[in-house]
Amino acid sequence: MAYRILCVEDNPEIGKLLSEQLAAAGHDCDWVTDGEAALTALLGDVSGPRYDLVMLDLMLPRMDGLEVCRRLRRGDSRTPVVMVTAKASIRDVVVGLEIGADDYVTKPFHLPILLARVQALLRRGQQRSSPDDGIGGTPPLVCGPLVIDADQHRVELDGVPVQLTGKEFALLALFASHPGHTFRRGELLDHVWGKEFDGFDHTVNTHINRLRNKVETDPARPRFIETVWGVGYRFAPQTEAGDEGA
Repeated sequence: MAYRILCVEDNPEIGKLLSEQLAAAGHDCDWVTDGEAALTALLGDVSGPRYDLVMLDLMLPRMDGLEVCRRLRRGDSRTPVVMVTAKASIRDVVVGLEIGADDYVTKPFHLPILLARVQALLRRGQQRSSPDDGIGGTPPLVCGPLVIDADQHRVELDGVPVQLTGKEFALLALFASHPGHTFRRGELLDHVWGKEFDGFDHTVNTHINRLRNKVETDPARPRFIETVWGVGYRFAPQTEAGDEGA
């Protein structure tokens, strides 16, 4: 299946390489070289093409990649973002993920691994958006005041829509569909990022913190997503989630 991909890269050699390789894989790839052009392509014309994935450099002219990602997430919570950058410190990776990136790849990169990560994100996006073959689709998960609709990729808390990124939604849906089950961080990486992802446990911690900030009334005392110290995380069963005094 062909996808629409936006490549944001000011280095002409890398931009040309990525756009050519994505086109060779059968995708429709647009390439822009600065942050403002990226934001215009992503959000400027609602009648224009919508993208299935963004490959985003961080050190860009006119507007850096972090600001592009921030503004994109304000208006679009779903489009997967892969940051591809020479900024490789742990702090840089954490900041990128906290802002809303779904994956973070450092330069120099191995092209086959980068393309495999892109394909994995695209497959998961297609699985989320594909209608269920059963009549009526999959019923929403109702966990007290929290409603998770996998078919519509929608989350509501006390009737108010909650904007989640693709990875945040995948984590929440996985937790809620297995209440009471404790997931190790490595399991969450495999389920949500895929076995080909060579990230680290802090990636999970960062996304859990972001998710709690969006669905928990008091993130410091989570009602839904609990930490199992020394092991991982679990979603509190509904009876526990509904017991504020627990």
